[in-house]
Amino acid sequence: MQRIHSPELLANNEAFHRFLTDGVPVQYRIDGNEKSDYVWLIDFANPLNNEFLALNQYTIIENKQNKRPDILLFVNGIPLVLLELKNAADEIATIRKAYDQIQTYKATIPSLFTYNAFCVISDGIECKVGSLSAGFSRYMAWKSADGKADASRFTPELETLIKGMLTPSTLLDLVRNFIVFEKSKKEDPKTGISQVETEKKVAAYHQYYAVNKAIESSIKALGKGGDKKGGVVWHTQGSGKSLSMVFYAGKLITAHEMQNPTIVVITDRNDLDDQLFETFASSEQLLRQEPVQARDREQVLKNYFLSKPDIALLTGV
Repeated sequence: MQRIHSPELLANNEAFHRFLTDGVPVQYRIDGNEKSDYVWLIDFANPLNNEFLALNQYTIIENKQNKRPDILLFVNGIPLVLLELKNAADEIATIRKAYDQIQTYKATIPSLFTYNAFCVISDGIECKVGSLSAGFSRYMAWKSADGKADASRFTPELETLIKGMLTPSTLLDLVRNFIVFEKSKKEDPKTGISQVETEKKVAAYHQYYAVNKAIESSIKALGKGGDKKGGVVWHTQGSGKSLSMVFYAGKLITAHEMQNPTIVVITDRNDLDDQLFETFASSEQLLRQEPVQARDREQVLKNYFLSKPDIALLTGV
């Protein structure tokens, strides 16, 4: 991992995430012949084949700075999750202070965040999770331990998050299938210069559970004896349905039961089609291929159903 040395913290994180989820490309020689392959840092198919370790007050020294994050969760020696916890009995030690402490770590021990999947903050009462690039308002609670019902309001939020998000299988599923680095082009109104900005996003609890239910239903519906009806997911406004569709498509593509499916997304409005395509196009890393915005149904039938597997977005029916 010595090759990851960009001055941009988020760029380092994105580069390592690609190695983590797609494997590290390596070259080697056998009988004088050069071969190429991938080394996997984590066994995603068999979560318990990996080594999980939680360390309290692990000391990190960088640029003459000595810091000890409250808890670091390691998988095969990789510090994937940082938990910053404040004392509920201390009125000054708020959950915002926990967030601010993480920002201090980013400035003083940035190399730790090359490997970070997400961060957890808690003041003993509230508990929220967010990505490396998330502002405080984007940190969200994980409200269910099993995806069947929201936890009781009498259950500590930290307990719900640990049980619902940090079990070996769920943690690795989140890392591989529910993180995107969404890219968008923004123009400076003063200079007119455009820049591509990256935002790292982690699925919220309702997106995670809904997508996995949809994947399970789709595999059953399209399998032997299935009725070809996967079902319906109802969304409320602002629930992140576009990103849920990206997570669904990304995980369905890698499901061995589906054998590399073709996915067609149909919308009923041009503006929605453009918005949805932008979300898919900016999440190419998770989809592991470049989506196409189809002009009409004929293009879909000719180019995608009859030839290469791909993801196409189509307006209207």
